Parts: sequence; structure tokens; C-alpha cells
Amino acid sequence: MKKVFYRGRFIFIPLAVAAFLSLISFVVMQLWNNLLPDILHVGTITFWQAMGIFVLCKILFGFGKGGRPGWGGGAPWMRKRMEQRFKNMSPEEQEKFRAKMRDRMCHWEGHGPGFGKFGRQWDDYKTEKEEEKKDQ
Repeated sequence: MKKVFYRGRFIFIPLAVAAFLSLISFVVMQLWNNLLPDILHVGTITFWQAMGIFVLCKILFGFGKGGRPGWGGGAPWMRKRMEQRFKNMSPEEQEKFRAKMRDRMCHWEGHGPGFGKFGRQWDDYKTEKEEEKKDQ
């Protein structure tokens, strides 16, 4: 039973991808042809042109996985790895890292959702236990 599924997925996955791409291309074509000629006075497009537009947009704008807005985005495994590295740094190394990141971000503290006093801080990786020890 398992071998049948193994073989079947090599056929099913490409067919599913082709069906999904075709459906998205059809939707792009319909939206373009029903909206843009009246709004922007452009010509209509074919199915293949719609597929090309969709693929081009994916290449240019990325395939996006979503995620949290602001500075805290990214893959969870990358965030955990960064937390571990930051935790293992000495206070001098942490300050050096913060200075380097401030320099890379052109001193953008306070500009946008991920920066400054309202956004994430570099030392927010400390656990509650570490904070409680400090308070005592």
C-alpha cells in the first residue's frame, strides 16, 4: 500500500501543481479581461499571457509564506537559532552586535513597527527567569 502511494505522488504532485497553476492563470485572465480594459483602457490577454504574468509576479515579488508583520518575521527555526546565538554572547558581544545592526539599519530606531521602544528589542530574548533574577 505504501509503495503505491510513493509511486502515485510522483504523478499526483506535478498534476496538482499544473492544475493549480491553470486555475490561477484562468482567474488572473478573467480578472484582467473583466476589470482592466474598462479601468485602464488596456487590451485583453490570453490564458498563456495570464500564466506568464502570474509567474513573473511570483518571480519578482516572491512566493511569500506570510508570517508576522514587522521585525519578528522569518522562519521559526531561524529565530530560535538567532535567540541561541544571542543568549550565548557575552554582554560586550551583544552590545557590539547591537551597534553593528544599528549601523546596518541606518539608525532607524523608532521608525516602523519593528524598531525602537514600541517594537522588538534585541535583548527581549531573555527568558522570564533571567528577568526575575535581575529584579532580585
